[in-house]
Parts: sequence; C-alpha cells; structure tokens
Amino acid sequence: MRHRLFACTLALLLGTAGMQADAQAAELSLPSGMRVGSMPVKSMKDLRFQATLRQQYDFSCGSAALATLLTHHYGTPTTEQDAFQAMFTTGDQQKIRREGFSLLDMQRFLKSRGFTANGFQLPLDKLIEAKLPAIVLVSDNGYHHFVVVKGAQDGRILLGDPSRGTRLMARERFESIWANRILFVIHEAPVKPGFNLAADWRNAPRAPLDEGALRSLDSIYGLPKFGPGEF
Repeated sequence: MRHRLFACTLALLLGTAGMQADAQAAELSLPSGMRVGSMPVKSMKDLRFQATLRQQYDFSCGSAALATLLTHHYGTPTTEQDAFQAMFTTGDQQKIRREGFSLLDMQRFLKSRGFTANGFQLPLDKLIEAKLPAIVLVSDNGYHHFVVVKGAQDGRILLGDPSRGTRLMARERFESIWANRILFVIHEAPVKPGFNLAADWRNAPRAPLDEGALRSLDSIYGLPKFGPGEF
C-alpha cells in the first residue's frame, strides 16, 4: 500500500510540474522520509521546441526552418534572427513581407555559409534512403508553411515545425499536404548531417494526435496560429 501511495504521489508531482510553462525542479520525498535530489521537469511545450527553432513572425517560418536545419542537423548554431536578417537584407523585401522567404533566399544564405543546397522533385523514400534532413513546403487548411523533415520510421514522419515544434505525422497525412513535392536538401556540406536522431524522437509527443487533439494542445500551451503569407 505504501509503495502504491508513493507511485501515485510521484505521478501527481510529475504531471503537475509538466504543465508549467518553464522548466522547474520537482523535489520528491520517499515514504521512509529520505529525500532525493531535485529532478528537472520540462513541459511538453519546452520539449517540442528543444530541437526546433520557433518562428517569431508570421512570415518567418522559412528562416526558422533554415536555422533549425543548420543548428540541429548540421552542427552549425544559427539563430532565426541571423538567418532572417541576412535573407531579408539581400532579398526582395516587399515580396518577403507579402509571401515570406523563398527557397532561392535560403539557397543564397546557405551558399554564403559554405553549404550547397537545391530543391529536388523526388519521392520521400529517396530522402529516407539517403538519410538526409530536408525543408519542405506543406499546405494545411489553405496555409503554406515550411517545415523540416527530421526523420521517418514505422509509417510516421518526424517534423520540425517552426510554429508547433517537433511533432509526428502519419506518412499518409504528410504526403497529402506536401505542397509542391520538392525536397530542399543540402547536398554539399563541411559536416555530416544528422537524420532520425534519437533526441528528436524523444522530443515529439508519442501518442498519435489528430488535428482536433493538436488544436487542443495548442490552446493549452499557447502555441501560435499563423495565417496566409507564412511561407
């Protein structure tokens, strides 16, 4: 009975701490009165944005996706602000404000950093075989949006979504919203890329989420909802 009570108390403590917006330390007490050290607890919102950079503007998913790709898959720390300023300064600013960054903007930025990238119309299986992360354009509910394909396994696609963080999607669902069938990949780089990283899979919600459940989580954790012009 004592062990059962302890297990329930532990679950309650972790569940409560997990709802906090910021990482906190939960201090646990054993039934005997012994104490264990503090244990860091992160909310789902924190976890989802650990390996995906969050976009700061409604038209900056391109710069956030690019920064995510470089920082978390090519070992080249890059902030969204760095990518945004560089592409905005050299690009068509009126068009960027209206439509967001383009693959050409990203290609030029990457070239300035020593990476060669291009868009290829290839099936998703080719990307998985090559073990390469990619930036893709998705069209969901009429909105166009850049995300990073971080991995794939067991019929699921692991995405780095600048508006919602790292998340899982059924491959069939992904294929249905993949807008232009283009995989934007870095094919010449000074470092080897990471794909299907264990840390990325740990940061994604494990339970399958339908769109209704995802919207509920967004409302709970205060995730933004972006509209037209976010690509």
